[in-house]
Amino acid sequence: MVKSYLKYEHSKTFGLIASPSSNVLWTEGERTANASLRQSSAGKAIVGGAEEVLTWDLKKGELLNRWRDKDCVAEVTIIEQSHADPDIFAVGYGDGSIRLWDSRIATVIVSFNGHRSAVTVLAFNQAGSHLASGSKDTDIIIWDLIAETGLYKLRGHENQVTGLKFLQHKTAQTTSGEGEADEETDEGHLGNADADQLGFLLTTSKDARIKLWDLGSQHCVETHLAQSNGECWALDVAPDDTGCITGGNDGELKIWSIDLRGLSDIARQSGENANRRYLKERGSLYRQSKDRTIAARFHPQGKHIAAHGSEKAVELWRIRSEVEVQKTLARKRKRRREKLLAAQGEKQASELVNGEETAEDISAADLTDVIVPYVIVRTSGKVRSIDWGRGRTSKTLHLLAANTNNELELYTIPTKQSEKKSKAEDPPEYNRAFSVNLPGHRTDVRSIALSSDDRMLASASNGSLKIWNTRTQTCIRTLDCGYALCSSFLPGDKIVVVGNRNGELEVFDIASSTPIETVKAHDGPIWTLHVHPEGKLMATGSADKSCKFFNFEVVQEDIPGTERTTPRFKLVHTRALKVSDDILSLRFSPDSRLVALSLLDNTVKVFFVDTLKLFLNLYGHKLPVLSMDISYDSKLIVTCSADKNVRIWGLDFGDCHKAFFAHQDSVMQVAFVPHNQDGNGHHFFSASKDRMIKYWDGDKFEQVQKLQGHHGEIWAMTVSRTGEFLVTASHDKSIRIWQQTDEQIFLEEEREKELEELYENTLTTSLDQTDEPGEEKTEVVSAGKQTSETLMAGEKIAEALEIGIPDLEAMREYNDAKARGATNIALPDRHPIFLYTNTTAESHVLSVIQKIKAAALQDALLVLPFHQVTQLFTFLEIWAQRQWNIPLTCRVLFFMLKIHHKQIVASKTMRPMLDGIRGSLREGMRRQKDEMGFNLAAL
Repeated sequence: MVKSYLKYEHSKTFGLIASPSSNVLWTEGERTANASLRQSSAGKAIVGGAEEVLTWDLKKGELLNRWRDKDCVAEVTIIEQSHADPDIFAVGYGDGSIRLWDSRIATVIVSFNGHRSAVTVLAFNQAGSHLASGSKDTDIIIWDLIAETGLYKLRGHENQVTGLKFLQHKTAQTTSGEGEADEETDEGHLGNADADQLGFLLTTSKDARIKLWDLGSQHCVETHLAQSNGECWALDVAPDDTGCITGGNDGELKIWSIDLRGLSDIARQSGENANRRYLKERGSLYRQSKDRTIAARFHPQGKHIAAHGSEKAVELWRIRSEVEVQKTLARKRKRRREKLLAAQGEKQASELVNGEETAEDISAADLTDVIVPYVIVRTSGKVRSIDWGRGRTSKTLHLLAANTNNELELYTIPTKQSEKKSKAEDPPEYNRAFSVNLPGHRTDVRSIALSSDDRMLASASNGSLKIWNTRTQTCIRTLDCGYALCSSFLPGDKIVVVGNRNGELEVFDIASSTPIETVKAHDGPIWTLHVHPEGKLMATGSADKSCKFFNFEVVQEDIPGTERTTPRFKLVHTRALKVSDDILSLRFSPDSRLVALSLLDNTVKVFFVDTLKLFLNLYGHKLPVLSMDISYDSKLIVTCSADKNVRIWGLDFGDCHKAFFAHQDSVMQVAFVPHNQDGNGHHFFSASKDRMIKYWDGDKFEQVQKLQGHHGEIWAMTVSRTGEFLVTASHDKSIRIWQQTDEQIFLEEEREKELEELYENTLTTSLDQTDEPGEEKTEVVSAGKQTSETLMAGEKIAEALEIGIPDLEAMREYNDAKARGATNIALPDRHPIFLYTNTTAESHVLSVIQKIKAAALQDALLVLPFHQVTQLFTFLEIWAQRQWNIPLTCRVLFFMLKIHHKQIVASKTMRPMLDGIRGSLREGMRRQKDEMGFNLAAL
């Protein structure tokens, strides 16, 4: 009989506040009628949390919502909010996909897939009807959100796209005469009206270029070198679209002015003036820190600029008002006059200065006179992303920062109210108003441990120990500790002991959240500790080449100033075992007979617990053994190593049963299922730096299942006492629970699934359109990407056409014969699907196409060979005649005409068919026009 196993699936993720791969957005709190509640709300933060999008209440520090698509395992890389509808968010992922989310119901509205690698930047246009996306694959795609399709792909950059902003040319700013010209040209631009509304797109890339694209004519208008040294990493446009800022290496920020009047001239005319420049460099600012600028953001009111690199600071600049700039220029003129007065005569000095006064204008002022440093906000961690909050008053600025140490902070900064400036003006005092830091660790979790009843989880990192409720995933306790390397609950689940890098053992009482004692146990880092199965003692292993045994004792201590005593828990050192090298891992056997130590010399030594005499030496690993575990019956020991191998040994004679190449990187943890209730006592899990967890059968030496989900190296893993779930902690700051399900899996099926996934990946990779080396890049191409979903959709259309055409012809002959008056005609043999659903061929083909997502339809139609395109046109003619789903019919028709134009024009048989379709569509359009006119008149 074929053996089956129970499947493990990802259940919960917690401990993650904000992923360092994604940006942060500030949004308003819940809309409420209560004015006092609105005033007191600090707003919400929308951040990426691995493959999820998390919504945090900044004031309460609570998680409000999670947005997760169960079909997506890629990491969130960018989030953008729509200007037109604040509840709509576009989210880009690491696999190149984009999903539009409705925050009110936390569901995906539409998904796009057009990029070959991670999406790095997104931008909505002002109307919220179009979305621009940039990626690491250097391409920019314009998406139509109403039609749910990709319009086209802009290719001009040579490296990762780092900035995207739509520019709306405002014709309202032009003169009345120009407005009349606008009306005239608009009539001649009906065919491209939709594209013309998009205006212009400003883009920057890691190739240090800034480009201005005309989306009406779909070409690049202007290209500049954005940064003088290296790469361009940041872009933002002023709220009034009159200027922009770019950031690059060495703390350099460049300010550019945008000629909106010139852009509106391009929109009105067919071509642009070749000599005219619409982007003009105004000057450079320099941050105090000289690392690369990650982001630069204009305040929504346009009076402040914030910029940051990868350090623990955000630098703010203030844009002076027109009055302040004029005063500054006047002071400079006065100083120049005084200098000239001293050097020359009074008459000459006044003539020169008066001449300057008439010529000098605010627009000619030096950049340092207009934009001045305001304040440097020092954060508690390295900044990954920032966003401006919208305050209720203009007296304070609100700055939201997401740090790389898994923390969110909201700062309030007072604004400059008066325009008077003293000689020694101090920077304003900012204040950290709110922070979200309790639901996660600041540094990587290095050790996790479960209580005996599996209800509590202890996670220890550098600086903090947290106790979690495994059922609700809430943090119950947070305690300060040293640099933790290992931890464990002691019997009774009321005390947790932590081993630190400085050789100390810290003992904590969970109930009172207090440290009980700190024991200087070793001279080197304590890499491992394990509690004896009987629960009366524990052993620690350290880099000082010793293993020490501690008994658990309760002693009576005197209370100072009184004659009373109080019971106190203590660790009492009893024995020590010296070995030849550093101890990395230590395990007691469940029968309490043996203790196994893994050493830095790649060996595992097994000793008797009672006499501490050597029992077995296990040789075989090429690099040190990082972790090991002993099965429930004390017959097997499994070891994992930095050499990427896992080995299973017998504890009777120390023989190696099996060695296999388990992972693509160092294997950090292994753990057996602690019992044998379901015959799975010899099954074990391994976790590695390759971000993978694997489930193994230790008797058959077979891999049962792969568990993928982490986006960083996995440092720690523990299996529950019941074996129903396991918990892992990773470099991505997340702690994940993997739950056992009732679903059965079979090894043969798992191997087949892996082969299918491999085949699909290679197939879609081979279908990607890549330019040949040396071939000139086309600036604008179609925004398509073949995926397994589009290929399957194309196959479904092809299959529907294959069975639909014979049925259509057979039914037509049958109906013709009946029309001629023939009797006793048998129904033709039809495909079972038509008999089962009681439908016609034309309605079946239409239903197949209707079921395909709008975003995947065009790529699915590309799969069809030309002989099936002619069959599709047969059905299009029928749909047009019967007025079935005219929008979809038109969309399919126009796309197929565009793709196969040359072949269709050359075909004589298709011309009458196209004439028929044209007549039917015109009749349908006329009817709809009459209906709309009738309804409008009634309204």
